[in-house]
Amino acid sequence: MNTPAAVNGTRTGTGKPGLDPALWLRRFRPAQGAPRRLVCFPHAGGSASFYHPVAATHTPGTDVVVLQYPARQDRRREPAITDIDAYAEAVADVLTTQPPKPTIYFGHSMGAVIAYETALLLAGTAHAPASLVVSGRRAPATTRDERVHERDDAGLLAELKRLNGTDSSLLDNDEILKMTLPSLRSDYRAIETYPTRPGRPLACPILSLVGDTDPKATPEEAGRWREHTSADFRLRTFPGGHFFLTTAAAEVNAELARELDGLKS
Repeated sequence: MNTPAAVNGTRTGTGKPGLDPALWLRRFRPAQGAPRRLVCFPHAGGSASFYHPVAATHTPGTDVVVLQYPARQDRRREPAITDIDAYAEAVADVLTTQPPKPTIYFGHSMGAVIAYETALLLAGTAHAPASLVVSGRRAPATTRDERVHERDDAGLLAELKRLNGTDSSLLDNDEILKMTLPSLRSDYRAIETYPTRPGRPLACPILSLVGDTDPKATPEEAGRWREHTSADFRLRTFPGGHFFLTTAAAEVNAELARELDGLKS
């Protein structure tokens, strides 16, 4: 297991090695003075740049912060994290470097689970999220036997094409693939070895978003997120597959705006 201390060799204001907020947190349209914050957690193999449209939609009224995980893009030379708990511990430590304000976590696929585990770690603190939005991911109380991380490179590429989350032209670019596959495999290892964890409810509301033809999460599996909150729960189903949030971007952003508008200062 990689621990947060192994993520990067610097020391920061967190007092722990490897947690430089400048590496982890991206603001594409800086709005630190906004009264509320939206923290975005990318999917397996994903990077912060995926959330450019979300930042464009919700700033300047919201401080949109996007996580950039190690082992991809400008962080590609850093060691990968292969364990969800290690991801959550690192993210929790980095987020506590930011001034507290009413915050929503928004995670897609693997990012939904990291967001949930981070919320559990920060529960009861000034940095706890006021709401959790999970997208394209079955609840932690459900289980599947998934082993994509054990496939060869061709098998990983087949999974990317099946989910239709990557521009097909990029899949034909050897240089991009060479940079992408290691982080993708590490992320799949992290999420596919994440154990079934029933219960452990948050005190904040959860909104679960899912595509009606998503091969990675059925509406029933996404609905079981209700077991992970003692507060309000909503399930919203969209037409589309695993990356429905790109084809239904306006509707997804409307749901995020609704959650953000419900925050209390």
